[in-house]
Amino acid sequence: METVGTLAAISLDCRDPKALAEFYGKLTGWKEIFSSENNTYLMGDSSVRLGFQRVADHTPPSWPDAGKQFHLDFSVPDLDAAEQRVLELGATKPEFQPGGDKWRVYQDPAGHPFCLTTYAG
Repeated sequence: METVGTLAAISLDCRDPKALAEFYGKLTGWKEIFSSENNTYLMGDSSVRLGFQRVADHTPPSWPDAGKQFHLDFSVPDLDAAEQRVLELGATKPEFQPGGDKWRVYQDPAGHPFCLTTYAG
């Protein structure tokens, strides 16, 4: 089957793109490749960029509301160590945790849910 395109970026709406990019840059080790007043992009070793886009009246999704639409998963070797680090970086850990010992849900400083998982896929 012929493809239409290649995934180039995943962009998150937020009130403060620079601050959210700093959080994810520390989480992933990805480097800033572009920044303006309204957008900041990070990139790692792949061709996919992670972008942050200013939306002045952004309202973060709530967890565990099914309306969250999507979330990011990050594979880690040690959930406890990774949890400690993301909390130090400014993430929060919601009370509802359905993943048992395989994955945990957090919210970034702008309120977007993301997961840490030991599943490497």
